[in-house]
Amino acid sequence: MKLEMICTGEEVLAGQIVDTNAAWLGNQLMNHGFEMHRRTTVGDRLKDLIEVFEERSQYADIILVNGGLGPTADDLSAQAMADAMGVPLVENQQWLDQLRIWGAERGITLTASNLKQAWLPEGAVLVDNPVGSACGFRVKLNRAWLFFTPGVPHEYKKMVLEQFLPFVKAEAGLQSKVEVTKILSIGMGESTMAERLEKLSWPAGITLGYRAYMPYLELKLIARDVPQAQQTMAIEQAMAELGDAVVARDQDTLAAEVHQLLLTKESTLAVAESLTGGDICNQLVTFSGSSNYLKQGVVSYCNEAKMSLLKVSEHCIEQNTEVSLLCAAQMAAGVASANTKIRTTDFALATTGIAGPSGGTEQNPIGTVVIAVKANHQVYCQTIRLSSQRSRAYIRDISAAIALDMLRRAIIGISPIAEYHYITRVNSAVYPISELLT
Repeated sequence: MKLEMICTGEEVLAGQIVDTNAAWLGNQLMNHGFEMHRRTTVGDRLKDLIEVFEERSQYADIILVNGGLGPTADDLSAQAMADAMGVPLVENQQWLDQLRIWGAERGITLTASNLKQAWLPEGAVLVDNPVGSACGFRVKLNRAWLFFTPGVPHEYKKMVLEQFLPFVKAEAGLQSKVEVTKILSIGMGESTMAERLEKLSWPAGITLGYRAYMPYLELKLIARDVPQAQQTMAIEQAMAELGDAVVARDQDTLAAEVHQLLLTKESTLAVAESLTGGDICNQLVTFSGSSNYLKQGVVSYCNEAKMSLLKVSEHCIEQNTEVSLLCAAQMAAGVASANTKIRTTDFALATTGIAGPSGGTEQNPIGTVVIAVKANHQVYCQTIRLSSQRSRAYIRDISAAIALDMLRRAIIGISPIAEYHYITRVNSAVYPISELLT
């Protein structure tokens, strides 16, 4: 079955807004065992809309059309679809009644522009929008069903999840069982992963899919009518082949995995950030319940803050610099006990380094990063070296991900120091916590 998407809007076509709706749909389809075959972007011009509807309907089986259903003059999707079908627009009484209820609940007097949203191509099947004033609809043209949704993201996403995906499954005649397992990785390139995995034998019905998004590479194992035992074997085979690069399963980020582990283990955490400037804490507090484990976070960007807030010794900085294993270790030990009103946290993270594009030295060139994690009565530290040709944002993103992975590994009781494919480790050390707090 061929699935396509048509994105409408001058602002999308001109690049004035980033089309996150399309990327989100592609990922949702993949998660449910489907693939998008083509995506077309078209502006708010009636002739162009008619042409693209007529053309793509001859090749696709289902097309999701996003946008152009609002009350303004440039919302032309319904009119263009009616013209492509050679039928008039007719008023849909069901949605007209819903619009009147919608307006009354909000104290809004409906105008002709509002009422325009109840006019659909003759013969169209109404698609309910439970959170907005623009309904969706679907029609058949040539070989394709065209399924129309508004462009407002929270309306569109609810309609896709509750109505479009069930429609796709029904049209596909899914008697088969489709299951998707997501394996999240860092430190391995897509070509390397594909080379390693695609030389292996996989059970019939298993399909591999890849999705790269900074700083992760996600592997999808799509299983269609595959017995559970064979699915388990395939998952274990993939994880064994990828080794330390695997950082989570069925999670979108490392922060989500760490969040769940800390809650499950009922552990506490403190974070000291120099290089990452608060990014690690920001990722964790995205999730409700993070206050149960995150006790304190300190952004110690200057040396004075490292010494005054985290008790890093002046001698350490003078002798080793602030970009050193010992400094990171003292930062982790210091932040774990920074709040005297609570006991020392179970875990602590610290980051320091040089993200560039300036500030590098011969001893510590741009891309030098030091990360420490405190677990039990020890602090594990490593210095990594990232390419100085990479952007400041890239260096900070990768550093935050490796720091979270070191924490993840410490929580589950394995060595926090891992081997990543394209990340160079310069050195590492383990310090007893007692030596750092003296």
